Amino acid sequence: MLLTLSQFNSFLTIMVAIAVIVFIALYFVEAGYGKMISSKWGPAINNKVAWVLMECPVFIVLLYMWMQSDRQWNAAPFIFFLLFELHYFQRSFIFPIILKGKSKMPIAIMAMGMVFNTLNGFMQGEWIFYLSPEDMYTAEWLATPQFILGTLIFFAGMAINLHSDHVIRNLRKPGDTKHYLPKKGMYRYVTSANYFGEIVEWTGFAILTWSMSGVVFVIWTMANLVPRANSIYKKYKVEFKDEFDEKKLKRVFPRIY
Repeated sequence: MLLTLSQFNSFLTIMVAIAVIVFIALYFVEAGYGKMISSKWGPAINNKVAWVLMECPVFIVLLYMWMQSDRQWNAAPFIFFLLFELHYFQRSFIFPIILKGKSKMPIAIMAMGMVFNTLNGFMQGEWIFYLSPEDMYTAEWLATPQFILGTLIFFAGMAINLHSDHVIRNLRKPGDTKHYLPKKGMYRYVTSANYFGEIVEWTGFAILTWSMSGVVFVIWTMANLVPRANSIYKKYKVEFKDEFDEKKLKRVFPRIY
């Protein structure tokens, strides 16, 4: 344990405050990577390398905290750990490999992602393995409504996220350079179905752990992805105007926004 419960709660409060600032700022300043790649963000490196370096800190930090904990083999914390690491193993080491194209990511954005992922790994690990009450995450927790419902939501979100990434990767055939509006899966309802899936996934994690650290992660996920979904929406609306108008698509939350 690195922090007292009081210090940890203060840390969570600071994280939420920063997330609110990030949320507002990203409506005015687009994060220049992927579809929004911009030289304004400075030097850039290979996108695949950047994704590995940006995402792997959270995987490594939580792994380290799990290994150092006396609760590492307790059933509920161990399952939380496996679910979290399952996502980030895919995101850190599989997703970058199967990315198509030769795009780049600004080093500045990669570095900011590394900082957040490090803090997030600490945030989840500190609560699950050290600060949560010792009588909270017992084996009986696995039969609670929170765990069962949260796990179902977690895997539903993961499935949406993975399928949506698959749709995006396969929009073009080899040699094709045209741009297309994604139309399969949840893209029938929103222009950022992959982001919707990730938000659902981490909402499930917050429920199954029933933790404020999980809630703060959801807040951060939305602070980062919702403004970006808005940018993608506006880009698609211009690029695919004829198709776009008749579909009545939303940005990231079906029928809502």
